[in-house]
Amino acid sequence: MPPATFVDLNEIDLETLVFDRDAVRARNPHRHEFELLHGVVAYDREAELIVGVHRAPEDAFWVRGHIPGRPIFPGVLMIETAAQLCSFYWYETFPEQKSFFGFGGIENTRFRGVVKPGDTLVIVGKSVQVKPRRAIFDTQGFVDGKMVFESRIIGVPV
Repeated sequence: MPPATFVDLNEIDLETLVFDRDAVRARNPHRHEFELLHGVVAYDREAELIVGVHRAPEDAFWVRGHIPGRPIFPGVLMIETAAQLCSFYWYETFPEQKSFFGFGGIENTRFRGVVKPGDTLVIVGKSVQVKPRRAIFDTQGFVDGKMVFESRIIGVPV
């Protein structure tokens, strides 16, 4: 049974970006096929929450080979998308930082569903601890309101 969700997704407008792709690019260095975070739809420092979206394109690089005939977004890329959301939060918290903020670890990861081409993956990050040298986030991913993954992500400047 999935855990409780961090936020009521019905209260979030998934079509209106608080931070668009250009804002994400200004904070995260990922480019080309690895620009997995397409935008931020909610950001609340007081509640320590951030919500982002990844719109899985029909022609994504993984579609052809990650299960021909039944393409699914790889779980490792779901976690990478969540990590990019957490990285965005960290850069927003510490804008003076110039280091690349990368993976320090993942814990308690569970996959509960799939993301297919054409789906919108909604990623929710809840800050557990955010410091200049390390950040910890609990994350959840949803497609059509159904939780497809959960994971704790630890990030560090590299």
